[in-house]
Amino acid sequence: MDDLLREYMPIVIFLAVAVALGLVFLIAAALIAVKNPDPEKVSAYECGFNAFDDARMKFDVRYYLVAILFIIFDLEIAFLFPWAVAFKDLGLVAFWSMIVFLAVLTIGFAYEWKKGALEWE
Repeated sequence: MDDLLREYMPIVIFLAVAVALGLVFLIAAALIAVKNPDPEKVSAYECGFNAFDDARMKFDVRYYLVAILFIIFDLEIAFLFPWAVAFKDLGLVAFWSMIVFLAVLTIGFAYEWKKGALEWE
């Protein structure tokens, strides 16, 4: 029982500190925060239109384009991290496979840039 307690005690301490710190931050924010909402502060800012308007209203397709571009490059990083961690154990085929993968994404990025997909205005 002593060995088990010694092995898991750092995890229990870490979880206790994390929960306590989270509660302290939540309580401090509730007590200290300024509570004067402004119409500009509470307006829609992520998607560009109000959340509870007509579902059939027209909106700019650039929001979807930016989201798709983010997902593509986010997946690139998601594939790159495991490859970088296991780089020493991988062979030459894995190296060149990743180089081809990055080249395809770089060509796609250059194409998007040339077409103006990254320009907002």
